[in-house]
Amino acid sequence: MKKQVSASDSRTAQTKLVLPPDTNHMGTIFGGTVLSYIDEIAAIAAMKHSRNVVVTASIDTVNFFSSAKVGDILSLEAVVVSTGRTSMEVYVRVECQNMETSGKTLTTTALLTMVAIGADGKPTPVARVSPETEEEQRLSQSAQARKEWRLKINEYAEEM
Repeated sequence: MKKQVSASDSRTAQTKLVLPPDTNHMGTIFGGTVLSYIDEIAAIAAMKHSRNVVVTASIDTVNFFSSAKVGDILSLEAVVVSTGRTSMEVYVRVECQNMETSGKTLTTTALLTMVAIGADGKPTPVARVSPETEEEQRLSQSAQARKEWRLKINEYAEEM
């Protein structure tokens, strides 16, 4: 396994059409549907980085900025921005394009932690990631603080 992998090696893009079954009574996409898309693309990016199957360990933040309607096109992009020994933090960005106006808006961002799983069914080491863009570098620099926050949340949950 390489000791370091460029973030661009994990970059993954998907496009989805918002269809009527994907929407709620207001005609906008269900948040759960968007979360499902985010989890899927994050897993693909993490698998590309680790060359292993992965599981979702946490979804740290999901920010919904705007919604999408039937007929809109969602563009999702995911990239590994930080790595631990067996884990990868993946940043996902979702944009919506309105077909009538061609206007694009940011709909959602998310940070997920994925863990690589080896053939033995146990967590397996991953290569370090080398962030490339300013955004990737900023997210990578703040990853340790998010990891410490997750550990505190886990400790609190165990105490309950």
